[in-house]
Amino acid sequence: MGKGGEKGEEAGELEAQSRLYSWEEIQRHNLRTDKWLVIERKVYNITTWAARHPGGSRVISHYAGEDATDAFWAFHLNPSFVQKFLKPLLIGELAPGEPSQDRGKNPQLVDDFRALRKTAEDMNLFKADPLFFSIYLAHIIMMEALAWLLVSYYGTGWITTFILSCILATSQAQAGWLQHDFGHLSVFKKSKWNHIVHKFVIGHLKGASANWWNHRHFQHHAKPNIFKKDPDVNMLHIFVLGDSQPVEYGKKKLKYLPYHHQHEYFFLVFPPFLIPVYFQMQIIMTMIRRRFWADLAWAFSYYMRYFIMYIPFYGVLGSLFLLTFVRFLESHWFVWVTQMNHIPMEIDCEKHRDWLSIQLAATCNIEQSFFNDWFTGHLNFQIEHHLFPMMPRHNYCKIAPLVKSLCTKYGIHYEEKSLGKAFKDIVGSLKKSGDLWLDAYLHK
Repeated sequence: MGKGGEKGEEAGELEAQSRLYSWEEIQRHNLRTDKWLVIERKVYNITTWAARHPGGSRVISHYAGEDATDAFWAFHLNPSFVQKFLKPLLIGELAPGEPSQDRGKNPQLVDDFRALRKTAEDMNLFKADPLFFSIYLAHIIMMEALAWLLVSYYGTGWITTFILSCILATSQAQAGWLQHDFGHLSVFKKSKWNHIVHKFVIGHLKGASANWWNHRHFQHHAKPNIFKKDPDVNMLHIFVLGDSQPVEYGKKKLKYLPYHHQHEYFFLVFPPFLIPVYFQMQIIMTMIRRRFWADLAWAFSYYMRYFIMYIPFYGVLGSLFLLTFVRFLESHWFVWVTQMNHIPMEIDCEKHRDWLSIQLAATCNIEQSFFNDWFTGHLNFQIEHHLFPMMPRHNYCKIAPLVKSLCTKYGIHYEEKSLGKAFKDIVGSLKKSGDLWLDAYLHK
């Protein structure tokens, strides 16, 4: 009976493989209720599966009607394991006369990028150094301990409290970079262990939600700087970004805020409030609404530990103020580091580019130094991180020269700048977008 079932599955798979589709037909299936995508020339109907996708329904849906081969390899640690979930979704293949790439993408560029990925695998660049991540975790825990010892020995004076807050903010920022590593499955060989430690770091060390982060951040990586697909460029009408959105708002006479001053009110709105207000509210609401009870328990363990450590010194209200101030400091750090690689780059609607081109258009690098590596959690290598999100961060510098060479070959701009210029470019980009809005608002 078991063999008969296996034969039935094989027959069904062979029948599916015999069905041939054109890109024109596949591209019609990009609706909320009708989603197909292509992986290595095989066509899959993900309409019902999307809701059960472990990475979230939106990230996989963003590739409906498209070739998702490179995104598939970028996000899955064990593709052969994932294949068992794909088999029931298989409905056919691309017709022999159809190109492997959709929408006129350069097949040679795509092949060369995939060859680069194979080179990285041969160089063992997807293999993590356990000592690196052990030391990194240890230095975060040591900062947490140092902060508590500081208040224990020197009391709760203003100077002590300020130093303590800076130490805790540093610890939180670095824990943020570390959870990012585990969230991208770049530390352990098995996804299970990455997920477990990710929940510990983001939950117990930071009081946030792993599922919230996954569902939000993977969309950003899949379609960076693309409106309606990358949640990081959804500014809730507070800012207008890029070149097209400001003009669109201006022509429609949309003026939720004086956008020609956004480069000025940015300092008052974005860095101070992103983590302590917006993210905090979004995380709690997401955990409750989507019933992420395990994440809620991990987050609760963080707050329990924090208040047990600091209420004896500051009381309940004082501990709340201290935590808010720490989040306030961390938020500045987080915003400047995460936005310097993206806001000054191209931000626009979907253009259906290949994996290499879409990532290079949306990201830039910051010059390497020991401080820059530590301060940014190696996100100064944002280009390499976006091309290979599962690569351990300590290997970015090894693959970077090969990425530059590939970009040079195809005339793709590989942008690298100093840390100071990167910060300045955030403000300059916001000013440029604000000026475009004002011109369109007044004259178009």
